[in-house]
Amino acid sequence: MDVTGTSNGPLALNETFERALEVILARVAVPDALPQEPPATFVNPPISIALAYSGGLDSAVLLHLARHYTSTRRICLHAFHIHHGLSPNADAWSAHCEQECARLSVHFDVRRVQVAGREKQGTEQAARLIRYAALGQLCREHGVALLLTAHHQDDQAETVLLQLLRGSGVAGLSGMEPVNTAPGLLGDDRLMIGRPLLDVSRSRLEQFMRQCGIRHIEDESNEDPRYARNALRHKVMPVLSANFPGFQQRFARSAQHAQSAQRLLDELAAQDLAACRDGEGIALGRLEKLNGDRIDNVLRYWFATRGVRMPATAWLQEMRAQLFNAKEDARIRVTHADCEIRRHRDHVFITPRHDDADLDVAPIHFRWQGEASIHFAAFQGTLHFEHAEEGVNADWLQGQKLQIRLRSGGERLRLAANRPSRALKYHYQALDIPHWQRLRLPLVMSDQHLVFAAGIGMHWEISSSEADNSRNFVRLRWEQDRIQKSPDF
Repeated sequence: MDVTGTSNGPLALNETFERALEVILARVAVPDALPQEPPATFVNPPISIALAYSGGLDSAVLLHLARHYTSTRRICLHAFHIHHGLSPNADAWSAHCEQECARLSVHFDVRRVQVAGREKQGTEQAARLIRYAALGQLCREHGVALLLTAHHQDDQAETVLLQLLRGSGVAGLSGMEPVNTAPGLLGDDRLMIGRPLLDVSRSRLEQFMRQCGIRHIEDESNEDPRYARNALRHKVMPVLSANFPGFQQRFARSAQHAQSAQRLLDELAAQDLAACRDGEGIALGRLEKLNGDRIDNVLRYWFATRGVRMPATAWLQEMRAQLFNAKEDARIRVTHADCEIRRHRDHVFITPRHDDADLDVAPIHFRWQGEASIHFAAFQGTLHFEHAEEGVNADWLQGQKLQIRLRSGGERLRLAANRPSRALKYHYQALDIPHWQRLRLPLVMSDQHLVFAAGIGMHWEISSSEADNSRNFVRLRWEQDRIQKSPDF
């Protein structure tokens, strides 16, 4: 095997890889290990990293480069293979990957998945989403914080061209970064994706493969021109290469310029968001002082900070028109694939996406037996019982047949002896609770008498403790469940 230090020799690629990986490791600051599910086999390795290993040429070269790097350092290397089951050769590919890892003494794990959502998203996108979700789960199971992928310079050129054909903005034209988080793909914002081969051409990987005699598999789906990336790779890229030699490097350089521009846009957006933010929402009066471009920029940045996929330009413009042109008391509800955009008075909020069918919840009868809390899945929250200086007598409460339900209308609540009884609507308005939250805030009743209204408090006529000398009081508190993102996101 040629191990010369020439620009074409394996040693040179090893050095290129090591420099890139060390930059990634310095940026990631990989911890000793993430919390593991279940406990890992390996005892406190100083660093654990993993790579996505399909068995194809690119990932096979990545495996050998990473193995060479980690073999001289106290680094635990894992290779994760995702078995999609889409090809009749999938079992053979999985076996090949396991054998290669055993030969190289690399810890191997495989995850079998079923690709769902092909009708809606297409096979290529559906497989990508489920693959990354499975890789994220494997990282958590093995306590790995950094996942390496074999994306290279040609992949970067393809990505930039695809984004250009889709009409993407600066963020899309930035392509892939050497290292970044991808919680929407991996399911965890602690996990990082590193791409140490991003400045290496595919031809150089092919040469390394031949010189080192690396075995790899060929995925027949990579030849299918029905997939957009394959169509570019086999029909467009060869023409570009023939007429514009070295275009991949220039595309990569353009992506770096776009990344720089995007960082400046993000910096401006962070300043604008800080100026416009008011609590959990954005004050529309402050937002409309910006010009249209800055409004769109800050809204996109806000979506990104909340883990929401970037909306199309037309959707963003329509949303902006609804928010700014509606009457102050209008109940604006703009639906996004990942959330809902709501307006309350002169503020805009990003809220979880709800199905209105969950408002048709039957009352639940229960007894309190002294628990600190009771979770009610049907109402998507937890009722807490907290000991307090005043409140409802705990002994009395344990003897009651209680009921939790949503509002039916006409309920009234009195917060204190010196306060009048008011309709719940009045309390919600006084507390500035948005209308969409009111719909899902439950009530606790005892024999048709209101005991507690979530978001407001205890009913004084039930919780009054002035004549109670037991000093055994509890107060109720409602905690809404956090809405989990769809696994497709």
